Amino acid sequence: MSFLLGLFGLSYWGWLFIGMVLLAFELLAPFTFFLWLGASALITALILFVMPETTWQAQFLIFSVLSVTSIILSRRFLVNRQTESEIPNLNRRAEQYVGRVFTLSQSIEQGEGKIKVDDTHWKVSGPRLEKGAEVRITGADGSVFTVEAVEGAPE
Repeated sequence: MSFLLGLFGLSYWGWLFIGMVLLAFELLAPFTFFLWLGASALITALILFVMPETTWQAQFLIFSVLSVTSIILSRRFLVNRQTESEIPNLNRRAEQYVGRVFTLSQSIEQGEGKIKVDDTHWKVSGPRLEKGAEVRITGADGSVFTVEAVEGAPE
């Protein structure tokens, strides 16, 4: 506390500096927490610029109330504003293939086999099927597909 009093004298310049440092932290921590703290410090600097006679206790009270309020309001606002992606499985590659039909590149024996998808071989689990059988992907568990035989295809 005495460090802040001695370094900045708690002028609006001090709050401006604190706000900028907090906003810089936001670049390193991508969860918008420091953004609201930094904005609160900048608003406190603005209030102190307009009313320079504000005591340090009132300054910290203003900063605290603004910080808590902005964080609570932002959480409520941001949670309700989450948008659906046009490509919901973008970072879940395996789930992109659910429902598609592929040919087994290795027989499914003891519940495990392989299929070739584009240029990659994927492990599959499912009923016993011979190499060359057509299978439909019904699910994905990590990097292992769950498959079933395609109706009408030879088993």
